[in-house]
Amino acid sequence: MWKDSKYLIAYLAPLAGYLGLYYGGWWSLGSIYVGFVAIPILETFLPGTPENLTSEEESTKLKNRFFDLLLYLNIPILWGLVAYYFYILGSRSLETYELVCMTLNVGLVVGTIGINVGHELGHRSNKVEQFLSKFLLLSALYMHFFIEHNRGHHKNVATKEDPASARRGEMIYAFWFRSVIGGYINAWKLEKVRLQKLGRSALSWQNEMLRFQLIQLAYLLSIGLLLGWNMVGYAVGIAVVGFLMLESVNYIEHYGLRRKKLPSGRYEPVQPHHSWNSDHELGRIFLYELTRHSDHHFKASRKYQILRHFEESPQLPMGYPVAILMSFVPPLWFSVMNKRVEVSPSL
Repeated sequence: MWKDSKYLIAYLAPLAGYLGLYYGGWWSLGSIYVGFVAIPILETFLPGTPENLTSEEESTKLKNRFFDLLLYLNIPILWGLVAYYFYILGSRSLETYELVCMTLNVGLVVGTIGINVGHELGHRSNKVEQFLSKFLLLSALYMHFFIEHNRGHHKNVATKEDPASARRGEMIYAFWFRSVIGGYINAWKLEKVRLQKLGRSALSWQNEMLRFQLIQLAYLLSIGLLLGWNMVGYAVGIAVVGFLMLESVNYIEHYGLRRKKLPSGRYEPVQPHHSWNSDHELGRIFLYELTRHSDHHFKASRKYQILRHFEESPQLPMGYPVAILMSFVPPLWFSVMNKRVEVSPSL
């Protein structure tokens, strides 16, 4: 039973987000304390678990709707938190540091729920789940991720054609700009190519990128009209924090790893050793197994509850939260990771 119910722990981060807004003061950071203080400390003492499920266990978990319901519940939790954030901002007199801390707090939840859960649902073939994915991504103003990640990143991962694959020696701050801008441009290009194949104009209503921009604009306009135009800046603020959390994860997931180019001019197929893996238990739970990233790229259709550990996958020496914090100090990150990149089977 524990093996299934352990994912309920993932709700501690948004719960801390709510409590941070409620109590204010230095508690305003809420989810930040969970994600970047509690988890790193606990993972120092809790070993990773490389165990994989048996084929029978995989079959059982795939049939269990509990794992899907866990994802669906994040939708009211996230949007409830965003609404509560705006309510607190509009009903209290807050210090500047509280405004900053609350924005970081809610922004982290936007990243871990809005984008990460949206990412998981975006890989499903069910149209309803894909709609829910886009609805979650709206909170981060990152709806184009649905296009670029599925049709761009997964095709071009670990190559120079992929803006979301960090280069060896590239600082995370430079990577943020390259990945954010490059991913957005790529999404437009991918939609143009798709529509050309259908014989339709890129300026037609069938262009999903065009629809995404209008939906996001309508979202911001609604906030301005209903809550006040000053709230639009805060909506953008939590979105920016959210998508920078995503891009920080992108940075550590493929840092320095590259697929070989074959004599044919094509790249070798994506293999487990083209993504950094982490088996640290708490990080796996809080991010719905995203840290078993090697298997996700090896077979993107695999649901989070059955992702596997591969021995040939390069392993991060720390969990995702510590890796992200370390990447914010480039000399420290390079000193730890560059030597590992050099011995990676990807190079």
